[in-house]
Amino acid sequence: MNLIIVESPTKARTIKKFLGPNYRVLSTFGHIRDLPEKEFGVDIENNFKPKYIILAKARKTIKSLKKALQKAKITILATDEDREGEAIAWHLVQVLGLSRIKNQKSKIKNYQRIVFHEITKEAIKEALKDPRQIDMNLVNAQQARRILDRLVGYKLSPFLWKKVFRGLSAGRVQSVAVRLVVEREREIEKFVPQEYWQIKAIFRKFKNSPDGEEFQALLFKKGGKVIPKLGIKSKEEAEKIIKDLGGAEYKVSKIEKKETKRNPLPPFVTSTLQQEAWKRFSWPAKLTMRIAQNLYERGFITYHRTDSLNLSELSLLSAKKFIIENYGKTYWSGFLRKYKTKTKGAQEAHEAIRPTYPNKTPEKLKLQAKLDEQGLLLYDLIWRRFIASQMAQALFDSTTVDVTAKKYTFRARGQILKFDGFLKVYPLKYKEEELPALEKNEILELLKLIPSQHFTQPPPRYTEATLIKALEEQGIGRPSTYAPILSTIQERNYVEKEEKKYLRPTETGFIVNDLLVEHFPKIVDLKFTAKMEKQLDEIAQGKKEWQKVLDKFYGPFEENLKQKYNEVDKEKIIPPEKTDKTCPKCSAPLVIKLGRYGRFYACAKFPECKYTEPLPAKKIGVKCPQCQGEIVERKTRKGKIFYACNQFPDCDFALWDKPTGEKCPKCNSLLVQTKKGQTKCSNKECN
Repeated sequence: MNLIIVESPTKARTIKKFLGPNYRVLSTFGHIRDLPEKEFGVDIENNFKPKYIILAKARKTIKSLKKALQKAKITILATDEDREGEAIAWHLVQVLGLSRIKNQKSKIKNYQRIVFHEITKEAIKEALKDPRQIDMNLVNAQQARRILDRLVGYKLSPFLWKKVFRGLSAGRVQSVAVRLVVEREREIEKFVPQEYWQIKAIFRKFKNSPDGEEFQALLFKKGGKVIPKLGIKSKEEAEKIIKDLGGAEYKVSKIEKKETKRNPLPPFVTSTLQQEAWKRFSWPAKLTMRIAQNLYERGFITYHRTDSLNLSELSLLSAKKFIIENYGKTYWSGFLRKYKTKTKGAQEAHEAIRPTYPNKTPEKLKLQAKLDEQGLLLYDLIWRRFIASQMAQALFDSTTVDVTAKKYTFRARGQILKFDGFLKVYPLKYKEEELPALEKNEILELLKLIPSQHFTQPPPRYTEATLIKALEEQGIGRPSTYAPILSTIQERNYVEKEEKKYLRPTETGFIVNDLLVEHFPKIVDLKFTAKMEKQLDEIAQGKKEWQKVLDKFYGPFEENLKQKYNEVDKEKIIPPEKTDKTCPKCSAPLVIKLGRYGRFYACAKFPECKYTEPLPAKKIGVKCPQCQGEIVERKTRKGKIFYACNQFPDCDFALWDKPTGEKCPKCNSLLVQTKKGQTKCSNKECN
């Protein structure tokens, strides 16, 4: 019997379908070893030697793998092809006592390592023909990242506990992500809107023409010079222009017609898939990755953790065949369209995310496979994006018309879709606007001049999609890290989602970020973090030794940390707010402090007196329907707001959405306002 070991039971079941009775496929259920949770686990003095322990959840799995090993002729390690997958394979070799050398006398079992981009019969059979050794460069890059994160987390977190409050954590990449969110929020706070005006003209082709011959144009030039966005600053300036135009003749001075082309988008990589799933379905990155993982393990898509736009020759030819057969030759691009990766440090050997079989349409998959609604939605998105990437350009007929009056020029633009091309499969937003047939020097009738006031807008807050894009552009994080980064900064209450969409820093996020920026600038420096990512890539390529990279980082970091323990004063980071209340225990003044779960009253004589009490909950002016107590705003331990009766624990009435104070006309329950601004009944059984 040949034993194949993979990470997940779903992947194991898929591979088993392609192989005969001589193969047994088992799963590790993820990582089997890691650094210990409750101790540092890195011997700095001994060249950063890690102390790995078998995870509690993996003990039973290891036992069953060792048992299966006794009956195996050879063990084949088929974990994922990235650094994490390579590390799992290496840990299996260590724990199971495997060897690459065939030794009949020894009890040590020999093994092979295979890798593949997709879980298909062809890919598995090819991989079995071409086994390789464990790539220690990839393993060392994973170890370096894990130890680097442990050095920062384990050394810096206790500093935050002492200087801010307990329960905080710092992370090498998460702290940079928080910094981006904090800096964007400060840009918004400092933003001063500027007023500007636009003037729109409504023209008609000629007097008494039928409806539909009207069109609109924006004021574009004055005295032959383009008017900048903020060129018309006030209502007075706009009115002066309208006055200047009184009695003017409006003549078509220029007509420009041309065919414009729109190229298809490249296939997905991890970051763009997460961004698009957020835009279309409002899915957090973590959910997208979980659904993609299932699609990959069931053999429907290629590996979902990738930053490469490469596509195999076979997949390109399959897409060509599918497009020609289903849409006609005019819809194929006419050549095998290949895309170049722009991401810093991209793993070019990998492939983009695509369907394993292009001819397996979402409609076919819906009938053949037991996929839930979310799985089908994501597969449909991946399939369409890949097929569209090999299709012809979309063609538009574009028209630009300039209308001159005195020293002013108005411009109108029209666009009509001529050939949909790739848009047939992957629709994108575009505006169709048809202009009437016009001739140069034609005189138009002015129907109306409309001045409109506008204000410049601050930069938008990040969403999960735009934050992933920003991290990727800066060269921070890798395909496997985006989702965990976003989850961590929200779970640690550094960042919260506003209206279920926009990321906003919490008070804790501001405090921790400012502390790190001032005292540990390298840890939260974007260029330094990107440089560390590059060095991890160089370890993976065998260009750098992992211990030397760690040593170069750790020396200055440790020295600075020791210094900051003495320099940083907790009272200066979060100065306590004075109040007119006194401590009931020792009569000292009570002050307001910030803790892990928000602000609270504390005795000014702490630590001599440890008296604390919560701040009064914020009333919202609504009576509890159960006991007529007051409904107040409260927060969970993770900082999530909810609304509950102030008579708790005697009354347990609570709601996630804010009560409006009005009653439902149907069932008399409280009406609530959802995070999306909708008003609905709080009774789940009432529609």
